Amino acid sequence: MARYDNLLANVPTDLWIGGQWRKSSDGGRFDVIDPATENKVASVASATVEDAMAALDAASAAFPGWAAKKPRERAEILRKSYELIMRDAERLAKLITIENGKALPDSRGEVAYAAEFFRWYAEEAVRNIGSNTLGPASGARIFVQHKPAGIAVLVTPWNFPAAMATRKIGPALAAGCPVVLKPASDTPLTMLALMPILEEAGVPAGIVNVIPSRSSGKVVSAMLHDPRVRVVSFTGSTEVGRKLLHEAADCVVKPAMELGGNAPFIVFDDADIDAAIDGAMIAKMRNMGEACTAANRFYVHEKVRDEFSKKLTAKMAGLKMGNGLDDGIALGPLVNRAGLDKVVELVDDAVQKGAKVLTGGKLPDGPGFFYPATVLSNVSDDAKLLNEEIFGPVASIQTFKSEDEVIARANDTEYGLVAYLYTKDLSRGMRVSEKLDFGMIGLNRGLVSDPAAPFGGTKQSGLGREGAHEGMMEFLETQYVSVAW
Repeated sequence: MARYDNLLANVPTDLWIGGQWRKSSDGGRFDVIDPATENKVASVASATVEDAMAALDAASAAFPGWAAKKPRERAEILRKSYELIMRDAERLAKLITIENGKALPDSRGEVAYAAEFFRWYAEEAVRNIGSNTLGPASGARIFVQHKPAGIAVLVTPWNFPAAMATRKIGPALAAGCPVVLKPASDTPLTMLALMPILEEAGVPAGIVNVIPSRSSGKVVSAMLHDPRVRVVSFTGSTEVGRKLLHEAADCVVKPAMELGGNAPFIVFDDADIDAAIDGAMIAKMRNMGEACTAANRFYVHEKVRDEFSKKLTAKMAGLKMGNGLDDGIALGPLVNRAGLDKVVELVDDAVQKGAKVLTGGKLPDGPGFFYPATVLSNVSDDAKLLNEEIFGPVASIQTFKSEDEVIARANDTEYGLVAYLYTKDLSRGMRVSEKLDFGMIGLNRGLVSDPAAPFGGTKQSGLGREGAHEGMMEFLETQYVSVAW
């Protein structure tokens, strides 16, 4: 732990409720583990249901004042938050690497992406635009406005501990809503470290509350059954998302769900193979493949299979694996033992069913939750990794012959978050994009995430959108006033 002492010395580890640091009501705490060493790096307060109710009390008390602020006032605070995050970017990036494991360049990218949501919604806060029309039959004026929905409960995952939270906090605050955030217990430190920054930027006490907890189910359920909560925004697995939708139904809480994915990556025979390789490395290896947007299923036209496989294998084999804080590291550890075991299970299953390992595929010696960058070819259709999120640095390659065939295979999943395709023929690219049943398409691009774009999926990959103007609308209620004058 010695190498982290300076970084962790000023990181808060208690609950942030009503603008104050508080111990949990029962004194409970849990450990945060560095996935590169398996050593404890911090002990964090574990919120109880009582603490969650205190957070709702604080949010409820702060709501009227925040909602009444002029949009420009809220916007200036969000803009200041962006500036302060970028000021502290290196410290936050190292903190992400310590608790999440990702390599430092990846963490730096996440901090910049996370901060951008505050800059974007600083600009969007002033564009809560309604309408005024004349009813064609009644003759009454139809006056439409969008009002803050109320308290929002935010539940965020461990894979992007900064960005997945700011992607929700930014639009909620822009809309005029207070929030209670329950970060993932694997990675609570980043959000706790962000709270003094938001306070310095001018976010009033009670508007953002952070309650890490090992009793996530009880704590979130209690909040969703409190009538003051009007929005729940969750990013995580489809399995947990289904449970939260059931919970939200009891009090008809408005849900925004960003759930699992099983992204296809399609390479047509006319593709620029070098560009496709560059895109594949981003789509597959961002955050060690621990992303809902990660490319899981590589469909490569049979005419270019050998070239693509050879070049992808060389790129993957060249990634240096190690502690993400060290220089030159491109591949850090997975976040925990359970995640590592799942990747091992999926790769072993594919190999047993006939897949050929082109690189990687074997656990290294020593501590830490490391798994090497792995490429598999000749993957059988019944391999489990084609139907489940891999959430690891594993690329599975299959071949196809025709456009219709690959579209059908790509769509053959319960998920519909994102798909990627490479072709030099723009007509084909747009035609195939329209036929793919996914909320987002990366056409000749390996990265779709953008604060200015509506992020979200179809089918069992979620409900609603994050980012863009649509992201703010998730935290607004539409009110119509019928007016005669």
